[in-house]
Amino acid sequence: MSLQISENPLFDYKEIRTGRKSGILLHITSLPSPYGIGTMGAAAREFIDFLVQANQSYWQILPLGPTGYGDSPYQTFSTRAGNPYLIDLDLLLQQGVLREDELKRFDFGSDPEKVDFELMWHNRLSLLRQGWQRVRDGHPSALNKEFENFKQAEGDDWLHEYALFMSIKSKYQGAPWSDWPDPLRLRDPVKLVEFSEAHRDDIDFEKFVQFLFFRQWKQLHDYARNVGIDIMGDLPIYVAGDSVEVWSEPELFQLDENHTPTFVSGTPPDDYSAGGQLWGSPLFKWELHEERGFDWWIERIRFQMRFYDLMRLDHFRGFESYWAVPYGDETARRGQWVKGPADKLFDAIKEELGDLPLFAEDLGYITREVSEFRGRTGFPSMKILQSAFNPDASSDFLPHNLVEHAVLYTGTHDNDTILGWLKTADPEEINFAAHYLGLNDEEGKAWGLMRGAATTVCRTVIYQMQDLLGLGNEARMNVPATLSGNWQWRMKPGQLTSMLAEKMSELTRISGRTAQ
Repeated sequence: MSLQISENPLFDYKEIRTGRKSGILLHITSLPSPYGIGTMGAAAREFIDFLVQANQSYWQILPLGPTGYGDSPYQTFSTRAGNPYLIDLDLLLQQGVLREDELKRFDFGSDPEKVDFELMWHNRLSLLRQGWQRVRDGHPSALNKEFENFKQAEGDDWLHEYALFMSIKSKYQGAPWSDWPDPLRLRDPVKLVEFSEAHRDDIDFEKFVQFLFFRQWKQLHDYARNVGIDIMGDLPIYVAGDSVEVWSEPELFQLDENHTPTFVSGTPPDDYSAGGQLWGSPLFKWELHEERGFDWWIERIRFQMRFYDLMRLDHFRGFESYWAVPYGDETARRGQWVKGPADKLFDAIKEELGDLPLFAEDLGYITREVSEFRGRTGFPSMKILQSAFNPDASSDFLPHNLVEHAVLYTGTHDNDTILGWLKTADPEEINFAAHYLGLNDEEGKAWGLMRGAATTVCRTVIYQMQDLLGLGNEARMNVPATLSGNWQWRMKPGQLTSMLAEKMSELTRISGRTAQ
């Protein structure tokens, strides 16, 4: 924040807040597309153009990794690999990797507002494999050479391990690695070499898919940077049990001698969930991470910052203390708080990588220790406007209690849309919000909440795209602690209008958040 000195003799000085910005949360899968899911193609560039027209500074997305059971971007097969579903097929058509008749043979679903992930699982990789066979045979030759350069640049560590992991998974019809035959599950080196030699083409195909993802992502990221849009990413604290990381380095996780988890992740019971939330991811063996100088985490952060300009640290409170649930429990009720690495981890990251543009998702059960820990890191905190309107005016999230060093959301992917919240929240909360913000009719209430967020002192504000479009909970992305029906919402073509961009631009102007 800068101070500007007034020349008006009636005042000694005035304080003008600068550096205020805003952005929109929209995961790539939610973009419109004729192929069943949003991708890194023309629609993504059109959305970036919309952000520019709307005077925004940030595009926030969800994690980019390959999703499996449950379709959650927070439970991926790898912390480094990209999701094949996000690869744009029209770009592959233009490059000669795919043919138009091949696209016409596949079913991508019939609902333009929902992703059919089952179809994605069955069809998308089959289609990409046809492209791989063409490139493998030398057509187009320039892309084949570029692929070879990619493999050399990425090395054999993460890329080969991931490709091997996915090839074995494919061999066993998608089964989790915990169900593989023991020689492969327990990584017998002889059996792994034998499998690699027998399935060399499958492994190269998985590497090729990652080449396509990284190539398209770089082109999209460069496009955003060139027009002044920063991409804000999201780093899940935990990794999925069925991931290449847990399979390849089980010693870093709380597993027994048979590689079965002993304790898993979750959150304690609260007013919203009597049994707590049982996430089920294996917990880190933090003492070993510390012995190794937190090298695994340092490299994870370093790699992720290749994708993003800023990054949110999911479930930040888990770095100070985490909820450990005995493996096999059906709820998180029997969990207990265990101390995490806290300052030791982030001191090591800072020493190796310097100051990074990170901010903390410090929501949930927050103690003084968590708040003080977050303060020592210097990371901005995170606030949710939907959670502000306790009728007794006691919430830290009320606009008059907010601080500049924070990222304010009207709601996240785990929340209702604003219109959904207006229909489902406690009527006393809605009444209090209406009085506090001066809201009127329902449509006005939605934009009124957004205006309330925009005009706070928080330096950064993020809106959900669903709220700009005035959508209800039919467009909600995720309901925590549920396994089906999530992550599916998609925009319809034609919804990014100039009128909507102008309306958003005016809100940005009056709140002093115009992109510089």
